[in-house]
Amino acid sequence: MRALVVAFLLGFAMDTYAQTDNFDKAGAGALPQGWKTGVTGQGTGSWAVNPDSTAPSPPNVFTQGGHGTFPWAVREGVALSDGFVEVKFKAISGKEDQAAGVMWRWKDGNNYYVARANALENNVSLYYTANGRRNTIKYVKAPVPLNKWHTLRVDFTATTIKVSLNGKVYIDEKDNHITGTGAVGLWTKADSVTAFDDFAYGPAKSK
Repeated sequence: MRALVVAFLLGFAMDTYAQTDNFDKAGAGALPQGWKTGVTGQGTGSWAVNPDSTAPSPPNVFTQGGHGTFPWAVREGVALSDGFVEVKFKAISGKEDQAAGVMWRWKDGNNYYVARANALENNVSLYYTANGRRNTIKYVKAPVPLNKWHTLRVDFTATTIKVSLNGKVYIDEKDNHITGTGAVGLWTKADSVTAFDDFAYGPAKSK
């Protein structure tokens, strides 16, 4: 009984600690409340909530199907310096790219960190974007099967950044190009058609 109580309390603590958006409150074709979209570079993103029977938390997912240099969607009203951001994603198609990414310390559409998983290249990568230019920090090979759900997560504290895919840490780096607080969000590249679900974020736990 005690173990059950402890497990419940731990689960409750985790639920209250993190904020999660499963995109099930918005109607099909709409933009979820509290989100704004744009593109770093050129082109036009096309973000919308859509039904998906395979969604990790049905019925809806948040899908990007436009074509731009780096289409993004940011969760407004968030200001995190240290914390985490996590999302479940499914790369659906794309001739130029098949990318899914998460952003943090987002200042504006030209300045932020992004971690990306790529089904076309089967890798995970870490970048910082400054003045609209994407700069590579690290690439690591990783299996990212197309049309399968995966979990991409980043934990960031001070200069330490850890990028995980499906529970495995692939990148553990230190970088100080973007500091201070910023918003969190989602990111794709080129003609990637990507579905997202269960977007979660929160501050770093105090020790």
